[in-house]
Amino acid sequence: MSGGYYVSGAERARKVGDLFRRIARRYDFINDIQSFGLHRLWKRRVARLAGVAPGQKALDVCCGTGDLSMLLASAGAQTIGVDFTPAMLDVARQRLQRLAAKKPRLDLTFCLADALKLPFDDGQFDAVTIGYGLRNLADWREGLREIWRVTKPSGRIVVLDFGKPQNRIWRWLFFQYLQWGVPIYGLLFCGDAAAYAYILESLEHYPAQSGVAEAMRELSCRNVAVHQLFGGVAAINYGVK
Repeated sequence: MSGGYYVSGAERARKVGDLFRRIARRYDFINDIQSFGLHRLWKRRVARLAGVAPGQKALDVCCGTGDLSMLLASAGAQTIGVDFTPAMLDVARQRLQRLAAKKPRLDLTFCLADALKLPFDDGQFDAVTIGYGLRNLADWREGLREIWRVTKPSGRIVVLDFGKPQNRIWRWLFFQYLQWGVPIYGLLFCGDAAAYAYILESLEHYPAQSGVAEAMRELSCRNVAVHQLFGGVAAINYGVK
């Protein structure tokens, strides 16, 4: 099933922006369905690996509707979530208002920003996370370099995204699910199968966990580790600057 949202080159950012503007209101709901709720557990694991504490600063890049940002802020960090899609940030701010009623001391701000040109000085953050965002950038390597740039020395970089399982049978089954199963959710709940066919299209052009680990080493990250999730259908890449 072909989507039409995946393009390479200069048009990539515009197409991705159109996609997330279209699905913003149903994004969390469909994520729960397509991952059987597992994405929430995986994001909590990302937050634990980020290891932030009260008084530290955290940045959540491509924050979307704010799941990871809120977890980092709930750990006590002064947190900024950035995304380049206003519709996603609108949902994130609405969620924050509801959460702030229960946790009024959260130090969390959402702002509109391009992940390839982060509006922060070098070495500002104790931890930088990006969940399901690196794969969507026009240049994922440049995005990783930007994350590296704004991370403090000894700060943690944590990347969560879809993966490519090493087991060929499991990879085939996973890709079949992405090709035929996930777009049905997009059709049923967003009226747009192409929006979720995009996941497989983008993943096919992305080196996934092994490529990200190699790029982190090239940036001189220390303690680089790959945490395989559910047999590698998703993965967390971790490194220390």
